[in-house]
Amino acid sequence: MSETHWLRNRWKLILNIVTILAMVGLLFALRNQVADVINNIGSVTWWVLLLLIPIQAFNYHAQTKMYQSLFSIVGNKLSYKKLFRVSLELNFVNNVFPSGGVSGISYFGLRLRDNDVTGAKATLVQLMKLGLLFTSFEVLVLGGLFILAWANKVNGLVLLLAGSLSTLMVLGTMAFVYIIGNKARINSFFTLVTRGINKIVRTVIPSKPETINVAQAREAFDDMHENYLLFRSKLPELRAPFWWALVANATEVLAVYSVYVAFGEWVNLGAIILAYSIANFAGFISVLPGGVGVYEALMTGVLVIAGVPAALSIPVVVMYRVLNMAIQLPPGFYFYHKALREK
Repeated sequence: MSETHWLRNRWKLILNIVTILAMVGLLFALRNQVADVINNIGSVTWWVLLLLIPIQAFNYHAQTKMYQSLFSIVGNKLSYKKLFRVSLELNFVNNVFPSGGVSGISYFGLRLRDNDVTGAKATLVQLMKLGLLFTSFEVLVLGGLFILAWANKVNGLVLLLAGSLSTLMVLGTMAFVYIIGNKARINSFFTLVTRGINKIVRTVIPSKPETINVAQAREAFDDMHENYLLFRSKLPELRAPFWWALVANATEVLAVYSVYVAFGEWVNLGAIILAYSIANFAGFISVLPGGVGVYEALMTGVLVIAGVPAALSIPVVVMYRVLNMAIQLPPGFYFYHKALREK
């Protein structure tokens, strides 16, 4: 039996083993945080912490409605139930397989293939979602700065952080629009990326000269460009997904704030918004599972700069992270493996 045939017959088993190992790695990375949460259990108001469950449920509702709106623009009517479930699976994949969101984008395309959604269309919808989340966060960051200024908590460093984050978001969005707005540019950029990936894989596995077929990839890029033009021709219809992106971001901030309230502290909401945005931006590019370590350190550091004591922020941020994963990962794990069994 050839190596390729053996892998084809056992890909589900291999994927399950890799997933379990990734989960074990995530739990190992979180071991100190879990211990800290246990140590701080006695000082929290539990009924407030329970609010995390409906807050997170509404967050997934917002994400699902955003997906529905985006797919509707490109001509695909997908069910709420299917997209809600896929959103949970996607969160699990992005947390367990650290790849800056690349694993999630690939998985998203595979999961929706049975719904007549091309890989290029699924990728573009996912990228549009990220773009809308970044853009809508601009609104929250500006609101956070206003709240901090109103409470006299704005200093030079806070302005520098907020300005740098806003600049990166704007430049990233502009770069994406510039690349995808022209067929030659999108082909040149993504072909370069595809060849780079093939070269890396070929270095590790010499027997695979072309992991990603460049010709097929170009066809996918052309499809992505055409779908982008469709989005651009229907800009007024992006109001609905933008609104849901804003709601998704706001519920995430509310989840963090509810943990502070559970500790009996009503801290400045602007500080939470700024810290959350910077921590998420950095966690997105972290090579560690779920951005573990990078997320907590950055969020605590920004909160301290904004005037929230480290002695309060550290246990709150750690508890938020652990409880947030405890709420979201189990259903994502369940639906992810159910999807594998259905294939």
